[in-house]
Amino acid sequence: MPDRIRVLRLIARMNVGGPAVQVTGLMRHLDAERYDQRLVTGWCAPDEADYLLTQAPDVDVRRIDGLGRAVRPGDDLRVIATLRSAIRSFRPHIIHTHTAKAGMIGRAAAQLARTDARLVHTFHGHLLHGYFSPARTRALIELERLLARGTDRIVAVGPQVRDDLLAVRIGTPEKYVIIPPGLDFDAPPSRADARRELGIGDDAIVISLIGRLTGIKRADRFAEAAELVHRARPGVDLRFLVAGDGDTAAGLAETIRARDLPVTMLGWRSDIPVLLGATDVLALTSDNEGTPISLIQAAMAAVPVVATDVGSVRDVVLDGQTGLLAQTSAESVAAQILRLVDDPALRAAMGLRAQELAHGRYSAQRLAADHDALYTALLASRKTG
Repeated sequence: MPDRIRVLRLIARMNVGGPAVQVTGLMRHLDAERYDQRLVTGWCAPDEADYLLTQAPDVDVRRIDGLGRAVRPGDDLRVIATLRSAIRSFRPHIIHTHTAKAGMIGRAAAQLARTDARLVHTFHGHLLHGYFSPARTRALIELERLLARGTDRIVAVGPQVRDDLLAVRIGTPEKYVIIPPGLDFDAPPSRADARRELGIGDDAIVISLIGRLTGIKRADRFAEAAELVHRARPGVDLRFLVAGDGDTAAGLAETIRARDLPVTMLGWRSDIPVLLGATDVLALTSDNEGTPISLIQAAMAAVPVVATDVGSVRDVVLDGQTGLLAQTSAESVAAQILRLVDDPALRAAMGLRAQELAHGRYSAQRLAADHDALYTALLASRKTG
């Protein structure tokens, strides 16, 4: 075992979202005396907030032009060549890739560099449902199957993500390790202070959605559910907030204006604890998810959730105990929100139960410890193998 383990960590871009939170947690919490970590990433798109700039300026990073969301064969080949040189120079013991594009480019570069580093890839979710056409999805599956053969360990953020990948024969069961997300989370201010900061009255019931505004997240479904709830309880002071930005933001804003929906768009927010401190119910209305960070943040802030039952959501939300699961329709989401709007005692009980469970399960320290154990076992197996 080396005195200091060199880890090359690669992610296509550090846009605000779950993967960026996880990578930041690992960069901050893996023991610096034991690990020498290098983070390599690209640049965010103009419609995305950069997590490193807004939340983690302390994290050291190397940026590579061309490594980002867009797929451009010429740029991708140049990135692979740059990474191959970086691998040969740094000589990592572990190469750990995060997200689909970085996983493809990083593992291709590792093969070209002829490195003996152990290869680890994390699926923070997957692209099997709701992202591409059937033909493109089949091509993606074939490529992931090929890459999995040369990958030493595949990390899934939840059992459902692993099972979905195994169902299409990406990797084999013995290669998978389940490591749930972990994060640092500042305690929110008091409800009164948070609402004073946001200009919201004490009597209002606040239902919030936090996250990237992109097709798979279905913020339009949240807006439709808001309209249904508002119509069902016309005498109740209801506030529906959307915190985030992305490629569907402009269309959502136009829909809200055209239909006069009771939804306020806040844009990107760096003060998530303040927003959660003012929130009575957090909603998640996606068609597909890994293990959503926003639900974990809500649990840590003692906020109950209503979430569509997709991906690994039910690994975070205990239906009927820490929140309510819904089908992927505005009507189902609205019905579950109404249950919590009508029952403040249920909201409080679910929030407290969620908070009790979250801090032990989803701490950044636990995330780092799980990865330390993974890396140690991988290097020990190489020594003895």
